[in-house]
Amino acid sequence: MSKRYDKIISWFKENMPVAQSELNFNSPYQLIVAVMLSAQCTDKRVNMVTPALFEKYPSIEDLAAAAPEEILSFIHSISYPNSKARHLSEMARMVLSDFNGQIPHSSELLVKLPGVGRKTANVVASIVNNEPVIAVDTHVFRVARRLGLSKGKTPLAVELDLEKHIDKSIRPIAHHWLILHGRYVCTARKPKCETCGISESCAYHERLRRNIPGVQKLPEA
Repeated sequence: MSKRYDKIISWFKENMPVAQSELNFNSPYQLIVAVMLSAQCTDKRVNMVTPALFEKYPSIEDLAAAAPEEILSFIHSISYPNSKARHLSEMARMVLSDFNGQIPHSSELLVKLPGVGRKTANVVASIVNNEPVIAVDTHVFRVARRLGLSKGKTPLAVELDLEKHIDKSIRPIAHHWLILHGRYVCTARKPKCETCGISESCAYHERLRRNIPGVQKLPEA
C-alpha cells in the first residue's frame, strides 16, 4: 500500500504540480456559496449561475437579507434548487449572527453552518486555510477505491484512509489531484486506462490485466 501511494503521489507531483478548484470565486464567501451549489451538480453549471448571483448579492450581508425565493430565481437550473436556496439563506444569516460576518476557516466550525456537510467544509477549509484535510466527493471516492488507495465503503472511511497515508503538507492539493483525475481520466462509465499515467500502479487495472473473473473489461476507446 505504501509503495502504491508513493508511486501515485510521485506521478501527480511531476505531472500535475498545479491543481486547483475549477469553481470560479474571488473570496471565501463566493467559495462557500459555489461549493454548496456544486453538490451533485457540475462545476461548469455552477460557474454559469454564480456571476449573476454574486452581482445581485455581492456580500454575505446581501445574501442574508434575501429571501430563499429570491435566491431561487438565480439558481433554478442547479440541482435541488429549493433546498439549496434555503440553505444559502440560512447559512448567510448564521455567518452574520454567529461568526461576525466572517466565513469560518476550519472544518470544525464550517460544518455548523446550515447546508454545509463534511465534504463542503473540507473543501472550503483546505482552500481558504490550507487545512490538512481531504474532501471526498463522488470522484475522489471512486478514484481512491479504483486505484487501491482505500477499500472504504463510505466517504468518511476513504477520507481517513487517504489522510493516514498522505502527508499533511500535500493533502489540500491531493484532493484536487484525485478529483481532476476522476473528472477527466478515471471517469465513472468509461475510464481512460489506455492513456492513464498511473495505470501501472492501479489495483483496478492490475485486476483487468490478470483477467480476474468479475472485473469489468475495459471499454473500447
